[in-house]
Amino acid sequence: MTSPFSHSPDPSVMHVGQVALRLARPLALQQAWMGDQDILRQLLACWFIVDEKDVPLSPRIVGQPGVGKTTLAMAATQERKQELFIYQCTADTRPEDLLVSPVISEGGTITYQASPLVTAMLTGNVCLLDEGNRMNEKSWASLASLLDHRRSVDSVVAGVQIHAHENFRCCVTMNEDASTYEVPDYILSRLQPTLKVEFPNKEHELAILRYHLPFASAELITLTVNFLQKAHQLDLPFSIRDGMHMVQYAMKRMAQDPHHPVARDPAWREALVNVLGEEARDLDVLAKRRSQTLHGQALPKGLGDFFFEEDHPLHPDQ
Repeated sequence: MTSPFSHSPDPSVMHVGQVALRLARPLALQQAWMGDQDILRQLLACWFIVDEKDVPLSPRIVGQPGVGKTTLAMAATQERKQELFIYQCTADTRPEDLLVSPVISEGGTITYQASPLVTAMLTGNVCLLDEGNRMNEKSWASLASLLDHRRSVDSVVAGVQIHAHENFRCCVTMNEDASTYEVPDYILSRLQPTLKVEFPNKEHELAILRYHLPFASAELITLTVNFLQKAHQLDLPFSIRDGMHMVQYAMKRMAQDPHHPVARDPAWREALVNVLGEEARDLDVLAKRRSQTLHGQALPKGLGDFFFEEDHPLHPDQ
């Protein structure tokens, strides 16, 4: 059974053939992109159509956690004046989770629930597959036909083939860390191009923190941005998200008890340790330790490591 699909008197339901699909709800969009505008234009270009025979691209957006990959997709969706649906990919995501799931309703009947992805396909909106490289190959295989010229998926559960609306757009975010799957090559070849979101420069980082935390003092924001910029220079993975949490925690500690106020610098140092850990007190030492690892594997230990802990004052390398 294939589309055409049709609307129902109930706006939360659409029919594909004879099958009624209950739609997911879009995300409320209230995000502005404060970073590099070139990466935003690149994403919008991927979704642009230059000819009636052209098809949009489905790029993968890569970068460290917390650099704004999801915010970028939200901002691009707002630019296109469309609605955004987000599917959070996990290691146990199944093909039916990505497409259509059967749900037992109150009357004991089966209702077919469309995923955020399928809802975006049917309504002609945007879907972000968040952290796609946490998903297994079996689930990716169910999307192969969607990510090429066919622009369709087959739901075994509902027994329907679903074709994407001409305005449907898609992108995938991927974090650069070790706790992910290897995405198969035949999928990566469909998720093109690759757009890399870098850590923001100082000017952009200041603007981001001021935008999200307008109640924070200028001194606290500047202190945090200076810390983050040094971390970026040392290739440490501390992000603007970490900075926001630090500022928020410090402000809450300072406002917690007006009769015994915590000074700005002690509150910020406390936030630094509680958000990023004790090792973040000295970025140079932390960067040196990180540089002594190769692809996550520690270098061979010296003789001193057999007798002393790494941070022991008598360790010969200290």
